[in-house]
Amino acid sequence: MSMWKDQSNAKKDAPLPPAPEPLRDAPAAAQFTPTVTAPAAAAVRDVKESLISADLTIEGKIEGAGHVRIAGKFKGDVNVQGDLTIERGAKVNGSVKAKKITISGELEGNIESATQVELLASGALIGDVKAGTLTVAAGSRMRGQADFGWDDAKSSARNGSSHDSDA
Repeated sequence: MSMWKDQSNAKKDAPLPPAPEPLRDAPAAAQFTPTVTAPAAAAVRDVKESLISADLTIEGKIEGAGHVRIAGKFKGDVNVQGDLTIERGAKVNGSVKAKKITISGELEGNIESATQVELLASGALIGDVKAGTLTVAAGSRMRGQADFGWDDAKSSARNGSSHDSDA
């Protein structure tokens, strides 16, 4: 009788690890043609968002291509190719240009150019709006003029043609 356990049966019952795949030859450089396809969603995800937090007060000018979220106080003009979000409790004093503007806080200044403006229930706007679309929630407040739904090229052509007919 041996003192060691016979492990020959345990090895027979244990599953064998998978066999490694055989190595393949690398394709020749002439056969390799890389395809570069960047989906639009990936490009949107690459856009960075800057945040002015609730405990900050900043005076100056914001310009850039990314998104901006303001939760504090900002005095100055904002000009971004991305989106601008003014959070509840935030206050912005100055003119604004952005692709999409969402207002939950206060904006005291004109929206000079935007594709879409959303004035949410807690939002307040004192100033004029020039946008492609304007959404105003019940409970929100606005004092100023709104110009939306007009295409600049069409309206200036219309104004030019009506001016010519007056001459």
